[in-house]
Parts: sequence; C-alpha cells; structure tokens
Amino acid sequence: MATLWTSGMQVCRALPRLCAIPTIQRGRTVRLMSTETDALQIDVDSKTGVATMKMCRPPVNSLNLEYLTSMNIALEKLENEKCKGLILTSAVPKIFCAGLDILEMYQPDVERLQVFWRSLQDVWLRLYGSKMATIAAINGHSPAGGCLLATCCDYRIMAPNYTIGLNETQLGIVAPFWFKDTMYGVIGNRETEYALTLGVMYSTEEALGIKLIDKVVPQDEVYTAAQEKMKQYLKIPEVARQLSKDMMRRETVEKLRLKREEDVANFKNFAIRDSVQKSLGMYLEMLKKKSQQKK
Repeated sequence: MATLWTSGMQVCRALPRLCAIPTIQRGRTVRLMSTETDALQIDVDSKTGVATMKMCRPPVNSLNLEYLTSMNIALEKLENEKCKGLILTSAVPKIFCAGLDILEMYQPDVERLQVFWRSLQDVWLRLYGSKMATIAAINGHSPAGGCLLATCCDYRIMAPNYTIGLNETQLGIVAPFWFKDTMYGVIGNRETEYALTLGVMYSTEEALGIKLIDKVVPQDEVYTAAQEKMKQYLKIPEVARQLSKDMMRRETVEKLRLKREEDVANFKNFAIRDSVQKSLGMYLEMLKKKSQQKK
C-alpha cells in the first residue's frame, strides 16, 4: 500500500496547478498554494519546535480535495521535521472551518469523489494519530468537518459566541464510524449518540459543559492561550507523552486503517444516492438564496 506521502505526491502530479508540495522552514511563514489563494499558512518556531497551521481559504475554510491534499502533505512534513507541537487555527474571521466542501459531493465525478474521501482519511490519520502535541485554537464557527479537525487534537480552546458540532444529519448525510469514534473518545457514548442523531450544533458554553472543548477564552486570547497550554504538554517527557497518546488512540486508528477501502465504497455508494443528492441540492440552493439576500 502506498504511503501517505506517495499518495499526496500522486494527487499533486495529477493536479499540478492546484496544490504545491510545501517546504517547511523554521522561523518564518511558509504558504501552500491552492487554486485561489495562499490557503494554508504554516509557521514553525525554531526555538520551541511548535508549528502553527492557519487555515486561510475564504470564505469558510471548506475542505476540498486540493486543500486536504496540501494539509496532509504539510502534516507529514511537520512530523518529518520532528516538530514537537502543532497549533491548528484559522486566519478567516469568525470561521474555524466549515467542514467538507459540498461541491465535492454534489453531482460528483465518482473517481474524484473517492480520491477526495481517501484524502480526508489521510488527514484524519495524520492528525488524530500525530506524535506532535496538538491544540485546536478555535476562533470561529466549527461545524461538521471543522469539528472533526478540532476533536482530532489533544486539547481545544474556543472563543465565545460560536458553534461547534457534527451536524451532518441536518444535511441528510451520515457521519462515518471514524467521525463517531473521534467524538465518542471526547464526550462519551450517550452525548455522541444524541449529537450525531440530531446533528446538534453546540454553543461555545454548551460545548464546554459537555467537554467537547476544554477551555473558553476571549477572542483575542485564543491563540495565546493555546501557546501557554502547549508549554504544559511539552514539559512532559516526549516519549512518555507520545506513547500515552498512542495507547489511547491506537485502536481507533487501526480500525480505520483496516477498513479504509470499505469506508470509501460505503461513502461513495451513500453519496450518489438520489435522496442524498436531493438533500445536498436543497442545501446549496438555500445557501445561494442567503447569499443573494445579503447583497
């Protein structure tokens, strides 16, 4: 089976104008190119070995194939550079990440759809199973895939007056088992069942109450609070910290590794259903109307 690095390289060769192989350099910001903007900004502090990854794909940091590919490659390179920690945050005002790009799933090219889902699996495997200490600095709304990215991290700090949750059912979509397992590992069985069934979007305060997030701080203090928390993680001897994390997460990671192709097939077959396509079409039409009303 091809490594994730090889997989990412293959996608980039197929889409040479849409993503770039990042070069991670310590002490300055390195930006990964996407179709329209410098969409992923990475800075590595040469003194601490802590990387900051800022999502910058306006308007909502939606995750399409090219963006997931760049994110996967960046995560791999940070691991290879022996970075000790990662702070994941957003450069887009009021949005952490709005999740998967629905246009990848609506009236899709089936081959691209499957590559897209494998790329999402790759990002999850790298982030959830990372040896780095990972902190989500949630400085905006975080539905669906945005919530997934946040719950992959070791610790979550969030600004007030935003929402977070796996709201897939509201769009007529079912979160796959590894989304469920990730949330279950954070908030437990009963709350996860309730959250997934109703597609609940929790306010910051509600999310803190069920431990979906770990701390609430004012908007302008989110990143600083993440830096301070990272110091606590890095005080722990590295091998002990990494092995403890691996012990807690290995079973969940291996579950997806063993079922990757089955999961891709299930997603493809579900996504192309007429009922699902109808729900996605209605949601896109709703977004279009909202956009027109704002103009």
